[in-house]
Amino acid sequence: MLRLISALLFLGISFNSLALDIQADNLYPRVEFETSLGKIVVELDRTRAPITIDNFLTYVVKGEYDNTIFHRVISDFVVQGGGLNPKFEELPAGKPIANESGNGLTNSIGTIAMARENEPHSATRQFYFNVADNTKLDPSKRRWGYAVFGDVIEGRLILEAMAIVETGTNRKLNWPDVPVTPIILKTAKLLPKK
Repeated sequence: MLRLISALLFLGISFNSLALDIQADNLYPRVEFETSLGKIVVELDRTRAPITIDNFLTYVVKGEYDNTIFHRVISDFVVQGGGLNPKFEELPAGKPIANESGNGLTNSIGTIAMARENEPHSATRQFYFNVADNTKLDPSKRRWGYAVFGDVIEGRLILEAMAIVETGTNRKLNWPDVPVTPIILKTAKLLPKK
């Protein structure tokens, strides 16, 4: 037993990571976001985006979205978060995941999707809510899109309020579209199965 523990620790595997319950047998898990503006609940679609959802729920279950900020808000476009703490420090991210944007889900208003860099398979921990119908973020014959993996089922009014907060350029990051008054993601929790 001691050898097994040593081997797991050597490989960087802890018992906590082995015991993570991301409800792998639940096709439609739900996550509740407690934000400084109120609660939002999303229902995820594992039938369409299993890799994305397993990745996202791993961050949720580990508590890695707790006490983060929504750092990018563009009215009539997106509300993005999951990657920075309230001090505007970038948080550690796991390995990038495969892009599942061709799954039939679209970047329509009220959906949740993975943020990424220009490289199509670069999504890690950041996500965004669509606050408009963003068809330009969907895949086409010539380009990858951004992977949608669920819908907001509660808290649409909270999301709408988030989308219209005052924003400006953050001096520390030198980024535009940062809320002047931070929107905090207090907790993200996986809800019990229905």
